[in-house]
Amino acid sequence: MQGLYAVTPNWDDTALMLTATEEVIRGGARMVQYRHKDIDATARKIQASALQQLCQDYLIPFIINDDVDLCIELNADGVHVGGTDAPIANVRQRVGAHKIVGASCYGSMDLARAAVRDGASYVAFGGFYPSLVKKYEVSTSAHIVAQAKAELDAPVVVIGGMTVDNCGVLIAQGADMVAAISSIYARIDRKKAAQEMSDLFQN
Repeated sequence: MQGLYAVTPNWDDTALMLTATEEVIRGGARMVQYRHKDIDATARKIQASALQQLCQDYLIPFIINDDVDLCIELNADGVHVGGTDAPIANVRQRVGAHKIVGASCYGSMDLARAAVRDGASYVAFGGFYPSLVKKYEVSTSAHIVAQAKAELDAPVVVIGGMTVDNCGVLIAQGADMVAAISSIYARIDRKKAAQEMSDLFQN
């Protein structure tokens, strides 16, 4: 589990989301998370199903954000849950031993330790930088990445305002994956944007 982790924007246009995501995958994204907070359940299932097929075509994991029921219904590769969405142990029990379960840990090693103990496949820290998508206090220190890599037996994902210019320091600290939304989906050349960020893991 290493490289660019593409997280979809809140787009209602499914065709555009699919086209953009394929460009991002062709640019090197290694995992895709479907995240749409402002859409009804029927449309969410349609979008998720289409994205799942795309990811299967490219043989990369497809993760659903904060919807365990939909993950189970579609037999997606995994689910990502926030720190207040659902207990990790319960999510792990529901989806089974072989699914990917990601956990948002913000800037807390205590949350990360508990998540790994309860069955998380990876821990996600952030925000590190101001985000165009989520409003939060930017308070996470880059040092938490190295600390997590030293203490925990789980991949570390970083998120929050990630760009090709600012995530290198986090990769240098040991981040396994960089999760990005606007810095790749909002670019005119999405494939190039994804490639530039993916290339940081080769250096």
